[in-house]
Amino acid sequence: MNRDRPLRYQCVAAMVLVLAATAAGAHSASDAYLTLDADTPSETGGAARTVVHVQWDIALRDLDFVLKLDDDGDGNITWAELRKHQTAIAAYAMESLNVSSDHGACTIRPKRQMVDNHADGTYAALFFDIACVGAARRITLDYRLFFAIDPSHRGILVFHSGPNTATALLSPENARIELRP
Repeated sequence: MNRDRPLRYQCVAAMVLVLAATAAGAHSASDAYLTLDADTPSETGGAARTVVHVQWDIALRDLDFVLKLDDDGDGNITWAELRKHQTAIAAYAMESLNVSSDHGACTIRPKRQMVDNHADGTYAALFFDIACVGAARRITLDYRLFFAIDPSHRGILVFHSGPNTATALLSPENARIELRP
């Protein structure tokens, strides 16, 4: 009977390794999606300005990791829990995004938050405008979301300006990008 004990331990150890590998493989990489749409520069009260409309989708699983959104700990983030944490979500996200133009710093104007579903899960969708003084020839985006805690995080950017579309993959090595509205 004692000879079977090492075999049992090996079987249990093998099962634990299989379960751990399955759990690790089931987790998706950390990512966020930024979709930017540039307006043509307009004049407001005699001063030209550039406005970019943004939708920023951030995975709830990633936000929950840093902000503890699941208040009751049941493994599901409800709309009520998400609404309760909207201010914290916006503050955390906006701390990791800086925008400027060739005319100086730009202003971020929050509009609303919603929920969006992607193939790999549910995302908080932050809608806001970036307003820059003057008719900007270039807008510089400095993106740092989750890089301090997860260097494998990526921001997937799509920028529309008139008939032109540009894409970029934002990473710790490529966190700063220049866009031409």
